[in-house]
Amino acid sequence: MNYYNEIKNELINNEVYKKVKDYSKNKSDLKTYYNVGKLLSEAGKHYGEGIIKKYSDKLTLELGKGYTETRLKYMRQFYEKRPTLSDFLTWSHYVELLKINDINEINYYIKIIEK
Repeated sequence: MNYYNEIKNELINNEVYKKVKDYSKNKSDLKTYYNVGKLLSEAGKHYGEGIIKKYSDKLTLELGKGYTETRLKYMRQFYEKRPTLSDFLTWSHYVELLKINDINEINYYIKIIEK
């Protein structure tokens, strides 16, 4: 038995597993935030702008920190701008891109990042 090769294979398999897991998590995050953004957009039409603050307070109380008013606004903006979804970009990338007003410019930067 070649112990080195066995050890190396174990480590490589672990790295591959982590990358697949990270990819799946990122894809799930983006889908979730897009769907939440859609729901926030629809809720805002029915209940007004103040609904995001109300939901933020309630979500933070029930689910813990991470659901600030700003973050929920980014989720809504993510849905409303509908940028090209890329598996190469994380939520943090999209938050930065959402600060750009022109959707064509956002999609341009997404293409550059993908290359």
